[in-house]
Amino acid sequence: MKKKLVSIAMAGLMAFSLAACGNGGEQNAEAGDLLQQIQDKGTLTVAMEGTWAPWTYHDENDNLVGFDVEVARKIAEKLGVEVTFVEGEWDGLFAGLDSGRYDMVINGVEITDERAEKYDFSEPYGYIRTALIVASDNEDIKTFEDLSGKTTTNSMASTYMTLAESYGATVTPVDSLDQTLDLVVAGRVDATLNAEVSFYDYMNVHPDAPVKVVALTDDASHVSIPIRKEEATAAFKAAVDQAIRELKESGELAEISVKYFGSDITRE
Repeated sequence: MKKKLVSIAMAGLMAFSLAACGNGGEQNAEAGDLLQQIQDKGTLTVAMEGTWAPWTYHDENDNLVGFDVEVARKIAEKLGVEVTFVEGEWDGLFAGLDSGRYDMVINGVEITDERAEKYDFSEPYGYIRTALIVASDNEDIKTFEDLSGKTTTNSMASTYMTLAESYGATVTPVDSLDQTLDLVVAGRVDATLNAEVSFYDYMNVHPDAPVKVVALTDDASHVSIPIRKEEATAAFKAAVDQAIRELKESGELAEISVKYFGSDITRE
């Protein structure tokens, strides 16, 4: 009789343990869903440089503003959460994304084959061409091929740095567009590569700057949001894609683009 009671008790304990494990598994699955995590805490954490006008920069009152800042706010609004911005240097943005400190990076990130191997990318929300910029009196560089053996300057590990190196240039890494152009003006480097729209924005602020665009890439790069490649991010990516599509369809994305770039860069 005792053995029978012990057996019944053990069976009951095992059943309880299995049920507990099952519930824990469901809780862990839910906890592993990034979209659910973000909505539960009510905050979307977005990383950006904060030094690259008109994408992400500080205005005269030191407020963080820019095209990407407003895009991030709109996406967070679509997800039903608030947004928290974290600023940092370019390569550190991706290190933080990889470690899970940030939910996304929104910083004019262009899709490349190398990045696509590591990250999932959202639906593109911008299309830009790369400008080759030199000092006004520079007559030696007229095409990207002329960069061979020359010196350029760009953000560390950026698309522009990679492109310059692919043409044989030696690149000096810096933190901001202003710094790159200051080095070009000072004659410390031969050229810099950057988004065409960012150059025109810089010239609106510095109309007398002795720099010029001598070449543009033929095809527009797709600007998108890199997201960690994990099963837990699938619903999050789908929600971000949907938010971007709705912002395009409503015309809100185009309005933000015209506000900061003077033109609509949101359509190819």
